Amino acid sequence: MLNEFKAFAMRGNVVDMAVGIIIGAAFGKIISSLVSDVIMPPIGMLMGNMSFSDLAIALGDAEGAATINYGIFIDTVINFLIIAIAIFMVIKGMNSMKKKEEEAPAEPPKPSAEESLLTEIRDLLAKN
Repeated sequence: MLNEFKAFAMRGNVVDMAVGIIIGAAFGKIISSLVSDVIMPPIGMLMGNMSFSDLAIALGDAEGAATINYGIFIDTVINFLIIAIAIFMVIKGMNSMKKKEEEAPAEPPKPSAEESLLTEIRDLLAKN
């Protein structure tokens, strides 16, 4: 069973998928920082110096009552939208490259040695 797992884990697709997951997680952190640290502060400033992460609705009057943190939800939605747009652009680029490869005219097959010799003979006969 260990050998089967080793063979499975070392196949190209699994390694590629692992690399993709690691890069995706890092990309998600970058986008999260972009939204929280770069995009949301100016928006908060335009809306009267408020922080979106502090926006919440208290569900009770007591101090420590449960809250609905809709500001954090807004941050998360913006994170998702940016990541979705970035992934869409990457996939669109990959599809256009793939389409160009498919549309590129295939190189005609190289004639065999026999055909090349016959072509030379034909051309010599046509000259004479």
